[in-house]
Amino acid sequence: MYFRMTLEDKVRVPPIRLGEDLEIVVMDELQKQLEGSIDKDIGIFIAVTEIKEIGEGDIIPGDGAVYYSVIFDSVVMRLSMQEIIEGEVVETTSFGAFVSLGPIDAMLHVSQISDEYINYDEKNGRLVCQESRRQIAVGDGLRARVVSLSLSERDPRESKIGLTMRQAGLGTETWLKEEVEGETADGSSQ
Repeated sequence: MYFRMTLEDKVRVPPIRLGEDLEIVVMDELQKQLEGSIDKDIGIFIAVTEIKEIGEGDIIPGDGAVYYSVIFDSVVMRLSMQEIIEGEVVETTSFGAFVSLGPIDAMLHVSQISDEYINYDEKNGRLVCQESRRQIAVGDGLRARVVSLSLSERDPRESKIGLTMRQAGLGTETWLKEEVEGETADGSSQ
């Protein structure tokens, strides 16, 4: 889930940038410092959107930079266990699919795609359900549920998010559309 938050932080303005427009410099430094980072209490920083207030600067002897207290607006993503998310497949492998959730990728393991046996079509880069012939390929949009969540503040690339599609109402956009059309065609659920 995405949230807009008003936060406060200290921003270091390096000495080389002290003659520039303060608001632009503070925005640049905040974006470099926060965007793409993870804070377990706040979430995954998507964007710093607006500077609300810049306080007085503090100088630390021997540093040369000025540290400003800043109040700013930010967009963050907070994931929680069992949350239903939508994403796009960015890579398929023999063991599953990587799904982009925007700022971070999640893993959809083959065991969590379907009750069917899943084959990996390496030549075409697709995961194929053996009986129904349903497929998952790069570029497919899908709906899944978060079943494991391990976020790393130190190295966001080491974060691990596990997904499942083995429940009703989950799957690729094509699968979900087929289910809805099947229900309306015969008036019952399949």
